[in-house]
Amino acid sequence: MTKREIYLVVATVLVMCIPMSILAYQSKQFSNLPSSVFDWNSIKAVKTKTGEKRQFFDSPTATLDNLECHVSTLNPGETAHPPHQHPEEELTIVKEGTVEVLVNGELKKVGTGSIIFSAANQLHNIKNAGTTPATYYAIKWKSAKTTNAVKTN
Repeated sequence: MTKREIYLVVATVLVMCIPMSILAYQSKQFSNLPSSVFDWNSIKAVKTKTGEKRQFFDSPTATLDNLECHVSTLNPGETAHPPHQHPEEELTIVKEGTVEVLVNGELKKVGTGSIIFSAANQLHNIKNAGTTPATYYAIKWKSAKTTNAVKTN
């Protein structure tokens, strides 16, 4: 084997290691969410311009392309975002406070313990309609059907 052939083999091995390393990193990064416990006190609250947010998880699962859960706290009078829509469905559970939500083109006011379901591609938003902070869980999921969800608006 010549010196040139040895260099060629070494270069080929090194070049092949790069994509293999990337694939290994991605498979670890996007592994399925295992059964887990997320302690409220261990999730860092990040200040936002409207209150704060705790990101609990955002990962694929054994049956979903992605499952995401965060908890947001809105200061009195604040809106999380303008009305928007996305192809995934979303479940919002009010932990405390009073919120006003856009559902099916109507504004509805609900309080602690209420559950809001936002269907795929439906305009929705949420606003703190009370005089104290309002906190809610937001849970979204993506499946094989998500990308094929029919737009209704």
